[in-house]
Amino acid sequence: MKRILLLTFACLCLAAPGISSADTPAKPTAEDFGKTADGTPVELYTLKSSKGLVAKIMTRGATLVQLHVPDSDGKSADVIFGFDDVAGYESEDNQYFGCTTGRVCNRIAKGKFSLDGKDYTLAINNEPNHLHGGVERSLDKVVWKAKPFANEKGTGVTFSYTSPDGEEGYPGNLDVTVRFFVPTDANRVSITYTAKTDKATPVNLTNHAYFNLGGAGSETVLNHKLMLNAPQYTPVDDTLIPTGEIKDVEGTVLDFRKPTRIGKGIEELTDTAALGYDHNFVLAEIPEGKSMRMAARLVDPDSGRTLTISTDQPGIQFYSGNFLMGQTGKDGKTYPHRSAVCLETQHYPDSINQPKFPSTVLKPGEEFKSTTVLNFGN
Repeated sequence: MKRILLLTFACLCLAAPGISSADTPAKPTAEDFGKTADGTPVELYTLKSSKGLVAKIMTRGATLVQLHVPDSDGKSADVIFGFDDVAGYESEDNQYFGCTTGRVCNRIAKGKFSLDGKDYTLAINNEPNHLHGGVERSLDKVVWKAKPFANEKGTGVTFSYTSPDGEEGYPGNLDVTVRFFVPTDANRVSITYTAKTDKATPVNLTNHAYFNLGGAGSETVLNHKLMLNAPQYTPVDDTLIPTGEIKDVEGTVLDFRKPTRIGKGIEELTDTAALGYDHNFVLAEIPEGKSMRMAARLVDPDSGRTLTISTDQPGIQFYSGNFLMGQTGKDGKTYPHRSAVCLETQHYPDSINQPKFPSTVLKPGEEFKSTTVLNFGN
């Protein structure tokens, strides 16, 4: 009788909420997404929530390829730019769509910096500066290893890559991971970055998704409303390198502290080097006792979709798609001028050459860790 009671209790425990293995979703499985030009296979992983979000991420560049979210009527749309195959991402039409960007995202002045008494020279790929980690082996162009996982809260994939000492001119062997996680019960994507090095090196990592909450391929993003939790910004010179100053946004077209239509003041910036919005904003301090704060909120009045971004990073780059040229992306849709925005959580551009900015130098024995959360609503 005692044995029967024990077996019955065990069965009841397995059936109880929060204990059953059925509560843990299955691990994401790899799909074939084709091969790179050099023949390297690329995998695609799908993460889903019960609320309608579907995220697809590939191993080339640890790149967000698709991100489907419902509108206020429950109708789903893919809200980020991308391509249907690897060849598209290797083409000149790709403007860093959805990728993990680094080792150092954004710009480094004239592709030069000094560290621990040594001078380093990087590729000039955004004349006259270095942009987004380099030309051939920046993090967006390499194929990462993927490790899918699942737990009682949701599903995810951890991508890892070791950038060898000297790759794209950067010092140190850098071990990088990017973890994407989608909870079962929320339309949210958490992106966590970690990095370790055996030699001092600059590190500044972000995701470069292009968002149009009306659906990728919609004609414009200028009717979206944007709020940035940023009282200041970093002014730039005519090559988009920070001057080292930090100025208040008050009284300028860069003041998005209240929800503001993106198109409202953009024409005032058309004759600048940025050709629109392409600015680093200095985010408000993280409240005491918190690990992150809200950085941005994007709203599409037509679809009702919203995107709220939280981060532990000190800055966010707001780019209004000024160089989009009508290229053809997923499902044959075109991506017109100013038809998407990038909201890239980051350290400030050219921080390695700006002693007054928060440091981007990672040293041996330290760990770089950062998290950004994309929370979708309607």
